[in-house]
Amino acid sequence: MTERLDAQDDVALADRLTASRQRMAAELGRVIVGQAGVIEQVMLTLFVGGNSLIVGVPGLAKTLLVRTVADVLDLKFSRIQFTPDLMPSDITGTDIIQDDPDTGKRHMVFSPGPVFTNVLLADEINRTPPKTQSALLEAMQEHRVTIQGRTYVLEEPFHVFATQNPIELEGTYPLPEAQLDRFMFHIVIDHPPEGEELEVLARTTATAGAGVSRAVTRDELIAFQALVRRVPISDPVMRYALALVRASRRHPAGTLEFVEKWVAYGASVRAAQYLVLGAKARALARGRYHVSVEDVRALAHPVLRHRVLTNFHAESEGVKADRIVDLLLEAVPAPRSGM
Repeated sequence: MTERLDAQDDVALADRLTASRQRMAAELGRVIVGQAGVIEQVMLTLFVGGNSLIVGVPGLAKTLLVRTVADVLDLKFSRIQFTPDLMPSDITGTDIIQDDPDTGKRHMVFSPGPVFTNVLLADEINRTPPKTQSALLEAMQEHRVTIQGRTYVLEEPFHVFATQNPIELEGTYPLPEAQLDRFMFHIVIDHPPEGEELEVLARTTATAGAGVSRAVTRDELIAFQALVRRVPISDPVMRYALALVRASRRHPAGTLEFVEKWVAYGASVRAAQYLVLGAKARALARGRYHVSVEDVRALAHPVLRHRVLTNFHAESEGVKADRIVDLLLEAVPAPRSGM
């Protein structure tokens, strides 16, 4: 493996990505107080070209964060408030009858739904039935929607950020595992420390400040997403990422004791893919042209916490998926090379 990107154009583009990440963080910091880890994971989602699930109690600026990201990138933004009566056509769009003023005849015309955007905020996605939730599956995976047998390609870049409220779960519809697996990260947003919360209070109760400036163009973001896939990664580091994922599963030849006790289903192949892609993007964002073990370890929790499904024993003992990931990081030996 080469330690650097080969082409000079790639190196220059990598340097632009690092600088762009700093500008994005600065612009987001003008609106969002603190939450550096959350902001980083959102930016890595964009650089990889993925979708992420953001979970936090009300009032933690989840919607504001995603809307501000779209503003910083100067991308089209749509928000859908998921409710029990929401229909799939309310997301994808539908054919409507229109009169032709010239001929006087009626014909069907497709009316695009809010999914035809660049950044889609699926607010409280677990408050709508599975039939409507599934309307996002094709868009998230294939960046297209199929309506009445016709396929419509979505404009690039396209990202879905879905939010969930971890409280008030009565009357909600948990996302099926197949849809959860399509989210690159499960991002947890918590209450900020007292100092940051005081700054939030000061900002939001005073005169509104200036808006954000565009930090990255649409074409630059698409170029960054292609560059991330060209970042070199050593065989030991890639094998380490795969070993973390495989260790979360049961194996006939032998299963880790805590996995046998607490895990119903381990992480999928898609988890390993996103672990590697996220690590590549993280390396570039930090000005490095190769992936380290630390890049993989830093993203293990957001990549794996929604893909490691705990069983009844874990629930009865209060063991959460994050604890399983902690144990995986302790149990799987990291290679010395690539640190």
